[in-house]
Order: sequence, then C-alpha cells, then structure tokens
Amino acid sequence: MNIPDLEIPRVVIVGGGFAGLNLAKQFKGEDVQVVMFDKNNYHTFQPLLYQVATAGLEPDSIAYPHRNIFKNHRNFTIRMAEVLGVKPEENQVVTNIGVLDYDYLVLCTGSVTNFFGQKQIEKESMPMKSVPEALNIRSLILQNFEAALLTEDLKERESLMNIVIVGGGPTGVELAGALAELKKHVLPQDYPDLDLRQMKINLVEGADRLLPPMSSEASAKAKKYLKNLGVNIWLNTMITDYDGMRATANQGKPFLSQTLIWAAGVKGSTVQGIPADSIVKGNRVEVDRYSRVKGSENIYCIGDLAFMPTEKFPEGQPQLAQVAIQQGKRLGKNILRSLNGKEPVKFEYSDPGSMATIGRNRAVVDLPNWKFQGAFAWFVWMFIHLIALVGFRNKVLVLFNWMYNYFRFAREIRLIIRPYRKNGEKEKPLLKQEQL
Repeated sequence: MNIPDLEIPRVVIVGGGFAGLNLAKQFKGEDVQVVMFDKNNYHTFQPLLYQVATAGLEPDSIAYPHRNIFKNHRNFTIRMAEVLGVKPEENQVVTNIGVLDYDYLVLCTGSVTNFFGQKQIEKESMPMKSVPEALNIRSLILQNFEAALLTEDLKERESLMNIVIVGGGPTGVELAGALAELKKHVLPQDYPDLDLRQMKINLVEGADRLLPPMSSEASAKAKKYLKNLGVNIWLNTMITDYDGMRATANQGKPFLSQTLIWAAGVKGSTVQGIPADSIVKGNRVEVDRYSRVKGSENIYCIGDLAFMPTEKFPEGQPQLAQVAIQQGKRLGKNILRSLNGKEPVKFEYSDPGSMATIGRNRAVVDLPNWKFQGAFAWFVWMFIHLIALVGFRNKVLVLFNWMYNYFRFAREIRLIIRPYRKNGEKEKPLLKQEQL
C-alpha cells in the first residue's frame, strides 16, 4: 500500500461518517499521522436522505468530498477502500488494496439496515441508508407512476401507486410526510390522467405509537399531522413477508404495493478480526467508557457500531448522529492526551434533544427541558439541520431548495437519471413483439 511512514504515531480511521469525521478533525496541526479508509470519497449527511428519495434535494446537496474537508490537514491520507478485517496481534488492518500497520485503530463503520433475518423482505424491499439507495427509491417511485399510466389492470395500477413504509421512527415519519406532500402538491400536476385519490401511503409500526424514542406528546402530534396529510398509520403491526407485489402483515389484510421502503431498524457493520466476545446484540461492538474495544488495548470503536453501556444508558448509547459526533471529538482528545502522558477522560453523552419534521410547517422537537411542536418547531428543525451540513456550498444549495419548494410548492428534481432495476432485471419493452 502506497502510504508513507512518517515515523510519528499513526491513527487509522475506518469510516468517514459523523464519528470518523469529527475524530479526524481533532488531529489538525498535531504530530499524528491520520489514515482514513472509506468505501466512498464523500461524507453523507444521512438525516436528509429522505429528501433525496422524495425529489426535494439533489444528492450533491447532502454529500461533500472527504478530500475537500481535509485539504488543509497535514499528515492526513485518505484511500477509497473496503476494510476486510483486522489483525490485533500484529496491529494491522487488512483492506482490498493492501495491509497497513497502525498504532491506534478506530472503527467508525456505522450501521446497515437490519431486516431481522427476513431474507425475502431484504430481497424485495427498498432500504435507505446511502445516497445510491435514496436515488433508487426516487427512481422506483417515479417509474411506477409512469407504468401506472400504461396499465389497464386496476390491481396492478393500485400496486404501482401505493407505498408502504415499514418503521415509525424519525426516518419513517419524515419520509411519510414528504411523500404525502408530494401526493398533494406535485403528482396531480405531473399525472393528471391518474386518480391520485387512489394512491395510499401506509406507515407501519410494530410498537403502539410513532416515534418511540421521543416523548408521548411528540408521538401524538406526529400521528395527528400525518393523518391530516392523509397517511394511513398502522400501529402494533409488523410486515412478515413481501413478494414485490403484496406485503403480508401479522394482522389485517395484505398491502398491495410494488414499493415497500424498509426503515424498521439498523445493526452494526462490523469487520472480521474483532474479538468475538465483544460482539453483542444488534451486531454492535462493546466498548468501555473510553471507547476502547473489549479485550483490546489500541482498538477503538465509536458511532453507531459502538455499544457503550452506562448507568444512564444501560442498553448502550443511542445510534444517533449527535452521539457519533461527541464520541469522535472525545476520543480524538483522549488519544492526544495519551500521547502527552495524560489520563484519558470518560465519555459522557450530553443529550441535546431530538426532533422530526412532518411536512411543511409541521415538526416535533424534544429538548431536555422543553417540548414543542408546529411551525416554530419546523423552523428550528430547518436551522439545526442547515448549520450541521458540511460545506458552505451545500448549506446555500439546501437553503435555496427549501425556500424555492416552500413558496412554489414544487419538487422539480423529479428525474429518473438512473433507472432502478431489481437484482439485475432487464428493462421491459412497453409492447410485446407481436403487438409491434
């Protein structure tokens, strides 16, 4: 691997998400060599992926090149690569482009969609954890509406127009609200030949309320907002099977839909070589209060992958961006403290609150000492997400798009640039050969 040995302590970071990004920033100007591996050459602002999926934003508005972020950081190297495993005994990380020694290794590989062992659902449904997956959802929805114009089969048309979202957490709620506004303001103009009253947006949640991690007030208000937007909400309901056309639930009638979006959970994205006894529930890696992997001296884990139980969070820290950001900053400072002969400081999560938006002028916000909903909450949600975006250009683009969409009731990025195909499926001709 063509990475120079600078003869200073080397920190290898696997993953350029919120955790890895904020960790690497701590070493700016320090005599530490930082090597980052990531499968992509960009950082993704995942909280706004649903807006890419619903034609509200272009993907380059929520993604920013890693090399641009760290262009002024000396002793920093990044390589696009897939990490295949680690060799703790030899202090080496194994990638698809070679093997590299490390002094400190930090795993920030995040999480992937958890289908809870349901292989058929995994095969046929649509996850939304990355930019390509969000673009797949956008393409599939638009392709299905184009196909609905061409079919005379009423059942097929119904399945093409209906959407099922599994998971009533923030992702599912925000996605359902965005799709409901698309149905109300945009699709009737695009498809005047279709009766959009037949389109159904179904939000399915296994718990007895939406937004389970948030307050009961936020949950009730989110449910009210979604119902006013025409979203069908199914609580205490779980999808047990899906064949690409029909979604079977544990109660009630099946859902007829060719678009099932899975937002029902995540699991850790681990790498081989981590001590087996450190892997816990949810495929997460158990760490101590200093983010050190159980049974290791110089391997650390932060972000969604890390399981750090505390008195306040006996089931581990929540898998949220704020946790990843704070863990990254704390670990970076602790590594520098260790290099300077100082004792590290235990990580303590400072909860800034949580929020979710449900369409224009509707949001719910839970702060530690204040809970509020409505238009003011919506403006707070926009402000927080805007300042958290990486890159000045992205902030400007997103602000412009939000203002334009707000005043014009428009989503003008309804482009099928990369047609979605399932499992290598070939494009189907509109007419059979004998009809030509």
